[in-house]
Amino acid sequence: MQDSLQLEVHDLEVMVLTGIYSEETHLPQPLRIDLTVDLACPDRFAPDTPLSASKNYLDLRHAATGALPEGLHFTLIEAVADHICETLFLADTRVLRVKVKIVKLAIAEAGESIGITLVRNRPSSV
Repeated sequence: MQDSLQLEVHDLEVMVLTGIYSEETHLPQPLRIDLTVDLACPDRFAPDTPLSASKNYLDLRHAATGALPEGLHFTLIEAVADHICETLFLADTRVLRVKVKIVKLAIAEAGESIGITLVRNRPSSV
């Protein structure tokens, strides 16, 4: 079994144009996004191992913020999660698996978390 390193970025609050109801489709709404990314890793991490042996956490943050197309309406938050996964797979071949959890903050009535979790594995090459 191959070792992997899990990188995590949690509690990103991002304004995204998403939803199916008329009151949702005109203005961006707040989403809370958590990312867990499995990355292929070297056999060991020595004290002087360079950043290139891992991944910059800011790359994960960018996939869930700046890489989301501004002005594009995502009907489903599942499509937002899928876009984040694809962005990470395309950016780095060492990304093996991406887990994206999205909570729709605007629909909570009593502080509950309502949303989805999408887990994608890197598509195998044919």
